[in-house]
Amino acid sequence: MPHVPNFSQAQTVLAPMEGLTDSVMRDVLTSIGQYDWTVSEFIRVTQTILPAHVFYKFVPELQHSGELHGENLQGKTRHGVPVHIQLLGSNPELMAGNAIKAVELGALAIDLNFGCPAKTVNNHRGGSVLLTEPDTVYQIIKAVRDAVPSHTPVSAKIRLGYEDTSLTQEIGDAVQAANASWLTIHARTKTQGYKPPAYWELIAPLTERLTLPIIANGEIWTLEQAQRCREQANTIHVMLGRGAVTRPDLVNQVKSADRGDNVASLSWQQLLALQLAFLHGNAKSDNMLVGRYKQWLGMLTQGYDEAQTLWQAIKKLKTTDAIIEQLTQTI
Repeated sequence: MPHVPNFSQAQTVLAPMEGLTDSVMRDVLTSIGQYDWTVSEFIRVTQTILPAHVFYKFVPELQHSGELHGENLQGKTRHGVPVHIQLLGSNPELMAGNAIKAVELGALAIDLNFGCPAKTVNNHRGGSVLLTEPDTVYQIIKAVRDAVPSHTPVSAKIRLGYEDTSLTQEIGDAVQAANASWLTIHARTKTQGYKPPAYWELIAPLTERLTLPIIANGEIWTLEQAQRCREQANTIHVMLGRGAVTRPDLVNQVKSADRGDNVASLSWQQLLALQLAFLHGNAKSDNMLVGRYKQWLGMLTQGYDEAQTLWQAIKKLKTTDAIIEQLTQTI
């Protein structure tokens, strides 16, 4: 069954981040995080309908079987959190064809990437460069929307613009006219990249202008920032990116605050258990898993002083076994 969010309640989403939130990281973060859903790393669409193994490589959750709490786990993490499949490309027909393929393989929802700022992607007319062409954005979303079953959500993720914000409203109008199910907005332009600050207040005019649900994204590292983002963007829905990786319990802090509860911060000992789970995850190679882990530990140093000490201890280690042994000694 497709995953159709309940936007009458605040939705908190784990962002797609290339080279960071792969299936191993999604599994770890959703093991403790109360996410409403997560979005896959983008699957690049160029010249053909991709074979099944490409989709399974990026979203192995499509092959999950069994049930959790009476619900089918296909297309979800092992902890029952839906994974929406994100596609990136510029050809409406090919994007539609690959969306159909994804749904046939069990995709619960389709997300379309118009926000990636990577130069290589933009040079090949993908990602945020398409924000200079609102009509192309419309054509892609409409083609996908018309191609997949009406009950399968089709959403879009954008930035405020490419070099500036002059087309922000036109882009938003194009997304809505194409009948997207909702819109996620990273509150910076492509040119601004990931440099602070994020301009949450520039999302508000779209929230007021459009009738489809808006999810705000960008520079949310703390609960206080999540609350300010919501207020300034005029939406209750947020997507957490690097802040969620740096503070794996950030989503729970947001959800608890919504309920009027207090939640204890994730302790370093609890986080060590998550790190061990990550290191036991399935990866293409040991070298890749080691590289991904060191990347994550480097980010954790922003939220935990203990991570800096651990980094000094493992930075020269080259195998997961050696790193696991070091972590085990610290527990």
